[in-house]
Amino acid sequence: MTDFHAVGIPTSFLEETAVAPATGVAFTEGPAAAADGNVYFSDIANNRIMRFDSKTGRLSVWRAPSGRANGLLFDPEGRLLACEGNEFGENDGHRRITRTCMQTGRVEVLTDRFEGKRYNAPNDIAACSNGQIFFTDPCYGDRSWMELDTDSVYRIDTDGAVTCAITQPEIQRPNGIALSPDEKTLYLVDSCPVVGGNRKIWAFDLTADGSLSNQRVVIDFAPGRGGDGMAVDQQGNLWIAAGITRPRGPHESGDVPPGIWIVTPEGEVKGRIPIPEDVLTNVTFGGDDLKTLYIAAGKTLFSIRVSVPGFVVHRRSPR
Repeated sequence: MTDFHAVGIPTSFLEETAVAPATGVAFTEGPAAAADGNVYFSDIANNRIMRFDSKTGRLSVWRAPSGRANGLLFDPEGRLLACEGNEFGENDGHRRITRTCMQTGRVEVLTDRFEGKRYNAPNDIAACSNGQIFFTDPCYGDRSWMELDTDSVYRIDTDGAVTCAITQPEIQRPNGIALSPDEKTLYLVDSCPVVGGNRKIWAFDLTADGSLSNQRVVIDFAPGRGGDGMAVDQQGNLWIAAGITRPRGPHESGDVPPGIWIVTPEGEVKGRIPIPEDVLTNVTFGGDDLKTLYIAAGKTLFSIRVSVPGFVVHRRSPR
């Protein structure tokens, strides 16, 4: 069992040793860094998507209302995918997946229902270079408005068809999702906020047709606060936003300190980047060389320079 409190700062992975606030709003989530240096992230509580210009430090509102957008991601063609969820409001989220052309501003709704029923609250998203998309659809909070019976992961194929890729009981509450650089492994955060609930990062073998198999545990953070979002670097390591200082109830403990946990595909913990916020949500790689790590945590978007470039599907190799 990992002694999470004994894990040190992974200096071999860092060019800097401390994170710096990039900007701050109400509740940050789902950062995605464009090739031009702009970083887009969700401010769920204020129902908007923000844009941070990394060159000037200027923060602006990019879209409001956002449909309670949560996870964001650029697809292989540089279009912005958004998980429009249903949190921090009075059931006013759009509960759908959209895709925005950054040149024209045209918004496409990729899916808003499965088998005629509205999604719970799309949370996070991963895109393959072949055009397939995977997204998670948990329900945190009030479950009385659920139309679907399960919390699941769905796949959108290039023809628009939607398939349930994995669901309960194999998983409990899917959250963050990411792909390995060779796109042969899909990683999934399973974080269920009930006593005894999962705090696991799962790995699945992924075939070219989008099928998942060989489910296995990469790391189990239980009984502490498990992962939320994550990113993957070009060496295949997972950078996971997890942990908490002050447990929020009997369902979790303080056994996992808050930070970005660097974990190999085999589950070896390489270190933790401490973050001075208690609710870390998500992380992404950006910058000209993909060595700037952007971290959404509580009210703040942090950044830190790292030594290993990240993997993002719209920039498969750094410029």
